[in-house]
Amino acid sequence: MSHTGNGKTKDDSQFAIRNSQLTKLVSALLNWFSKNARDLPWRRTRDPYAIWVSEIMLQQTQVKTVIPYWERWMRELPTIKAVANASPDKIHKLWEGLGYYVRARNLQKAARQIVTQHSVISKPRRRRGNESQTKNKLETPHVVSYKFPDNFDDVLALPGIGRYTAGAICSIAFNQPKPILDGNVIRVLTRVFGIEENPRAKKTNALLWQLAEDLVSHAKTQKTPSLKTFAGFAPLREENSCSSLNQSLMELGALICTPRNPRCKICPVNKLCVAVRENRIQKLPNLGKRKATTARHFIAFIVERHGHFLVRQRPADVVNAHLWEFPNTEYTNNKINVKQIFKTMFGVKPPAIRPFYTLKHSITRYRITLEAFRVQLGGRSSTTPKIIWIWKTPAQMRQLAFASAHKKILTKLQTVNQ
Repeated sequence: MSHTGNGKTKDDSQFAIRNSQLTKLVSALLNWFSKNARDLPWRRTRDPYAIWVSEIMLQQTQVKTVIPYWERWMRELPTIKAVANASPDKIHKLWEGLGYYVRARNLQKAARQIVTQHSVISKPRRRRGNESQTKNKLETPHVVSYKFPDNFDDVLALPGIGRYTAGAICSIAFNQPKPILDGNVIRVLTRVFGIEENPRAKKTNALLWQLAEDLVSHAKTQKTPSLKTFAGFAPLREENSCSSLNQSLMELGALICTPRNPRCKICPVNKLCVAVRENRIQKLPNLGKRKATTARHFIAFIVERHGHFLVRQRPADVVNAHLWEFPNTEYTNNKINVKQIFKTMFGVKPPAIRPFYTLKHSITRYRITLEAFRVQLGGRSSTTPKIIWIWKTPAQMRQLAFASAHKKILTKLQTVNQ
């Protein structure tokens, strides 16, 4: 059930949007977006590959962070085949710093699936001229290309792509009336329609998907207003109303209908917004209580011998799989004996341990403190640790993809050693 401002309940069927409401809402969104759309590099193309990469990178990541990563990725891996054939080390290095690295690995798995299942073979053409002279001589050989699928179910079947991402790709690249529902869109819809139930609840989530579908389906019948001009803004022409509508919802949530301090006075749909009318903006969306944060503490050792440092690549079945790191361990006891921890890890007693760098960072609900200590080793006995590590020079380490916190340690080390 959903609730009105006076406490009365109303059946969810009453949220079925009338055509007049749809027209007003869709028109307001399309008009606003035509004048206020940000000039983002992936909006300068209708290539589904480029749009797919942007959507994967934008998961859990801000636009301003993604832009340089997307541009570098597209320079280094301009085609689906290039992604499929790239080494895992290159994939991780290009993704280094974006976090949630499983996204990059799934992107490569999906590229390989496209190469396997969606190849297009063009027929060879014969050269013009005397047939006897050109017999069996072809102008071009068979050419194999790889087409990003344009069928929603085929897109959804790719590794790392869920309902939202499939809808975003199909609507933005192919102008299909497929709904999208991410955090920004949830915030816009719960406020505009005054939905106060938790959007993560199954019934409420289904309602939001239906509202999103109603909007984009209605947009299919509308024309997109002329877009403000800037060079190469490919997706947003009159015939691309589904693309514009879905992007307008995301853009409104990112720029206007923000989690805190929303700019309701300049919102293009404020006159249609239930939350504005009933003064419930700060209460919606109702996401329930946040999980309590958990503090975690780690020690890392910067172990050096003759200009080489000990590092390792993380195993495949753990967080930050395949990324590189300095020797480290988690501790829970407030009274720590750093020398004893080192001896336990490596089986040797360190000659001296010096504090090097302390950093704090967050991963989901964890608040992590990482204390790094520097250790200078010498002699053959000290080069046989109890677990397998690899000696690398600073130049070699710069070519590797490090976990975010350890990348900061490496950067600090390079600065100190200059």
